[in-house]
Amino acid sequence: MTFALYGHPFSSYTWKALIALYAAEAEFEFRTVGPDHPDNLAFVRREHPAGKFPVLTHGGTTIVEATAILEYLHLHHPALAQLIPAKPDDAVTIRMLDRVFDNYVMGNMQRVVNAYLADANNPDPAEVAAGKDGLNRTYRWLERWLRENSLPAHISLITCAAAPSLFYADWVEPIPANCPRVAALRAELLTLPPVGRCVDEARPWRRFFPLGAPDRD
Repeated sequence: MTFALYGHPFSSYTWKALIALYAAEAEFEFRTVGPDHPDNLAFVRREHPAGKFPVLTHGGTTIVEATAILEYLHLHHPALAQLIPAKPDDAVTIRMLDRVFDNYVMGNMQRVVNAYLADANNPDPAEVAAGKDGLNRTYRWLERWLRENSLPAHISLITCAAAPSLFYADWVEPIPANCPRVAALRAELLTLPPVGRCVDEARPWRRFFPLGAPDRD
């Protein structure tokens, strides 16, 4: 049975699944979701409770939400058994960090992006400030955590969560100089071939980034 992933190359959450699939050199079909692919768009709207991607299919099984997709790949693709540690306590830590990256890095980044999507010329200043303040608070938390702990080897669930969230968050609110470990992690992630592939495949859509994509990365 072949995996099929519904998503978009510019989507941070789609990257979460793609990084794992690329790392495993898995056979899968990528089905782009958008106005130019109405059948794929209709499928996602039908299968996801909020009509969002990514969505994974495998035989008769459909999985929604990026983290759940990674949990499924961990169980069903031999090359991805290392995504989540076997030791329960370590697995809890990895899942905790996954939620930190999704909810407080990606989530705060998206808060700023949404303000610009709502009004590109006059984004709500309170929303922009709240999103950037949230990012800086999370950067500081991650800096402390990285100082006191170590991450599992790549490619793990954390790789898949941290790479897209830090990539785009740094475009919205650059990682400050007092968070060198966070900046180093972002740079390290960008050297990984599966992450680099996602970055390159997303380049054609950079002009659509609501704040304007920086001339780097």
